[in-house]
Amino acid sequence: MDLIDLHVHTTASDGSLSPKEVVRHAKERGLKAIAITDHDTVEGVPEALEEGRRVGIEVVEGVELSVDSPKGTCHLLGYLLDPLDDAFREKLRVVQRARQERNLRMIKRLKELGVDLTLEEVRAIAPHGQLCRPHFALAMVKKGYVATVDEAFERYLRKGGPAYVEKFKFTPEEAIESIRRAGGVPVLAHPFTLELDKEGLDRFLKALKERGLEGLEVYYPDHTREQRELYRALAQKYDLAVTGGTDFHGSSKEGIELGIGSGDMALPYTILEALKERRE
Repeated sequence: MDLIDLHVHTTASDGSLSPKEVVRHAKERGLKAIAITDHDTVEGVPEALEEGRRVGIEVVEGVELSVDSPKGTCHLLGYLLDPLDDAFREKLRVVQRARQERNLRMIKRLKELGVDLTLEEVRAIAPHGQLCRPHFALAMVKKGYVATVDEAFERYLRKGGPAYVEKFKFTPEEAIESIRRAGGVPVLAHPFTLELDKEGLDRFLKALKERGLEGLEVYYPDHTREQRELYRALAQKYDLAVTGGTDFHGSSKEGIELGIGSGDMALPYTILEALKERRE
């Protein structure tokens, strides 16, 4: 069976492997296709596409956008979009400018907490991609303020933590519209992070469907069997494409391997074919 992974991060955001390295790793693992879905950027997509053509693996253009939600955390995945679309890239530049301001505020908060970290030291961890909280955590480990990345998040960087700064988020409508205008297919990622009960998730999906949502990430390493069954039923109810992926970050997210997640994932190529039909 031809296998895929539709949720993959690179050094363009908070992954540990470059776009080229991710593509080579996918080839080594025998995958037929992967989607590059970095946070709020498509900068890694061209390099991945080129390497995919070179080694013979299909690379799907993608992105993962942070979206405002009444509860929990909401991300939207965009697939098969044009990474060179000017209007879409301008939307992403707005996010990236907001990220730069957020990073400066986190540096200030850390200093107030006794963690003497500079933006240059964080940039040394990720010289080519945009800076994210895992890069701050790695810099803190390097300087000896914490022993592990998990400790950095638990003590300082987790949502609601003393050094956490809220990030810029699109409205659901804006994110869906931006993806669709760039020729892409918008998909709700890992719905469990919304922290909604069954009825709340049903209402949320209904509203997003009315705004142009086309898919739901049913298969994800942290989803329980019961959650997968619920998400499949909701996808069928609202005529949403069923998707899945590992949320692979390389060494930045231990215990998750490309293509198989925590060891029990096997996503057939037919999932990607169904997504392509949505675009057509």
